[in-house]
Amino acid sequence: MHSLTKDQTPWIPNGQTGVMALLRPLLLDVVPTIQQTAALALGRLANYKDDLAEAVVKGDILPQLVYSLAEQNRFYKKAAAFVLRAVGKHSPQLAQAVVDCGALDTLVICLEDFDPGVKEAAAWALGCIARHNAELSQAVVDAGAVPALVLCIQEPEMALKRIAVSALSDTAMHSPELAQTVVDAGVIAHLAQMILNPDAKLKRQVLSALSQIAKHSVDLAEMVVEAEIFPVVLTCLKDKDEYVKKNACTLIREIAKHTPELSQLIVNAGGVAAVIDCIGSCKGNIRLPGIMLLGYVAAHSENLAMAVIISKGVPQLSLCLSEEPEDHIKAAAAWALGHIGRHTPEHARAVAVTNTLPVLLSLYMSTESSEDLQMKSKKAIKNILQKCTYLPALEPFLYDAPPNILKHVVGQFSKVLPHDSKARRLFVTSGGLKKVQEIKAEPGSLLQEYINSINNCYPEEIVRYYSPGYSETLLQRVDSYQPLTN
Repeated sequence: MHSLTKDQTPWIPNGQTGVMALLRPLLLDVVPTIQQTAALALGRLANYKDDLAEAVVKGDILPQLVYSLAEQNRFYKKAAAFVLRAVGKHSPQLAQAVVDCGALDTLVICLEDFDPGVKEAAAWALGCIARHNAELSQAVVDAGAVPALVLCIQEPEMALKRIAVSALSDTAMHSPELAQTVVDAGVIAHLAQMILNPDAKLKRQVLSALSQIAKHSVDLAEMVVEAEIFPVVLTCLKDKDEYVKKNACTLIREIAKHTPELSQLIVNAGGVAAVIDCIGSCKGNIRLPGIMLLGYVAAHSENLAMAVIISKGVPQLSLCLSEEPEDHIKAAAAWALGHIGRHTPEHARAVAVTNTLPVLLSLYMSTESSEDLQMKSKKAIKNILQKCTYLPALEPFLYDAPPNILKHVVGQFSKVLPHDSKARRLFVTSGGLKKVQEIKAEPGSLLQEYINSINNCYPEEIVRYYSPGYSETLLQRVDSYQPLTN
C-alpha cells in the first residue's frame, strides 16, 4: 500500500535521529495535510527497515500518533495506523512497543470507524502485531479486537474483508485457546460461506484462517467440518490460483491429521482423490500440503492407506519423489510412501511395483541428499521392506543395498522362500542364491540366521554349487582325478 520499491531507499538526513527530530514536530502542525504527510513519511521509513522502526520508537513518536489517532480525520487515521503497522511488523519487541504505548484500544476503536479505509488500516496493524506470538495475540484479543474484526469480514469492501480475515487468522494461529476465542465470536460460519467467493485473494485468506483454527485440536477441526465445508472446499483444489489450491490442501491436511474418523470423512467426500489430482496439476511447494495429507491419511489405518492406493496416490507420490528438485518435498513424498507401504504385504507391493524402492535407496545413499531426506528415505525403505513379499522388487537390493538395509531384504527372502516353490526356483535361476552365498555375515548374527534359513530351503549340493570358491574346488578335483584306464 504505502511500501517503497526495492530501489526507493528513503532519504535520511543526518542519520535516523535527524529525520525523526525533523518529522516529529510536523505531526503537530496546524495544517492537516502536513500532519498526514509527516505520518506517511514516518510509516514509509519504519516499513523499510527495522532499525528505522526502532528510531521511531526511540524518538517517542508512538504516543503522539496514538493520541492523534483518536482525534484526527480519516486521512490522518489511515496514515497513523500505517505507522503502527510498519513499526509492529518487524519483531515481537517492536510490536510490544506499539502495545505499550496504548495503541491497541485505539486501533480497535478505529475498526468501528465509518470509513472502510480506516478499518482496513487498523485491522492490518492488529494482524501484524498478533502474528508474532501468543502473548501479543492475547493482547489483541484482550483489547476486544475479535468481535470487531468479525463485523469487518461482513462488510462489502473486498480489501477490508481480506485484511480482517487475515488478522483473525494471525490471532488464531498460536494456541488452541486463542483459536477458541476466535471461534466463539462466530467466525467459522462466516468463513465457510466465503469459500466460494470469486475473489482469489480472499479465498486464500479464508482457507488459511480455517486451517489455523482446525490445526490445534480434534474439537476445533470437527467444528470446522460441521460448518459443511465438504464437498465445497474440494472445488478450490481446481482453482486457477495456485495459492488457493495450496491453502485448500493445507486445510484438508490439518483436519485429516487428527483422527481416523476425520480422515475417513475426507475419503468419503472424495477428498483424497481430489487432492491426488491437485498434486498432479501443480509443482514445487504448492504440492507439499497435499503430499503430507496422503501420508497422514495412510498413517491412521490399513483401510485408509488402501483408500490412498485405490485413488492412485502411489504413482503420483512416486513421481514427486523422482521429479521434484527440492529435498524437503522429496522427503515428504518418501515419508508418505513409507506410511502407505508399512501396513501389510499388499500395501508394500502396491508401493514396490511402482519401482519406488530403488529411487528411495539412491536418495538414502546419495551424499547430495539432505540429512532429513536420507533419514526419511531410510525409514520408508525399512517400513516397506519389512512387509514386502514381492520378491522381484526385493532382488535388486541384494546387489545394491548397504548392510543395514540388506539385513531386512535377506530377512524377507527367508520368510517367503520356505513357502513358495516357484519363488525358490526363480531365486536360483536369477542369481539370487549365488549372491546370498557371497554375503559376509558375522557368525551368530541375525543376518547369518536369515542366510541359514534360505540355505535350508535348498539341497546341500545346490548351496555348495553356488558358494564362492566351489568352481576352484571342482577344478582341483579334476586335477587330482585319475581316469580309469583299460
